[in-house]
Amino acid sequence: MGEEQAQSQQQGEIEKQKQMALRQILTTEARQRLSRIKLVKPEFVDQLEIQLIQAAQSGKVKLPIADEQLKELLSKLQTQQRSVNVRRL
Repeated sequence: MGEEQAQSQQQGEIEKQKQMALRQILTTEARQRLSRIKLVKPEFVDQLEIQLIQAAQSGKVKLPIADEQLKELLSKLQTQQRSVNVRRL
């Protein structure tokens, strides 16, 4: 049981660090949009948050990311997901 507690504490610390980084990367409106999307698609938003942090750390995006920029990014990702179709015969 001690390992589980340590692991959950470590995950909580990682989540806290991720949220601190996102506060610096995203505007308030963009963070609010992500939190609303996270209610519906938590796995998608977790991956997106990691990608945003990596892009910011490598200097690939102009900071802070505004809500409009986030919308554009989300629409690009959405069209990429839609282009993958599975057809069963």
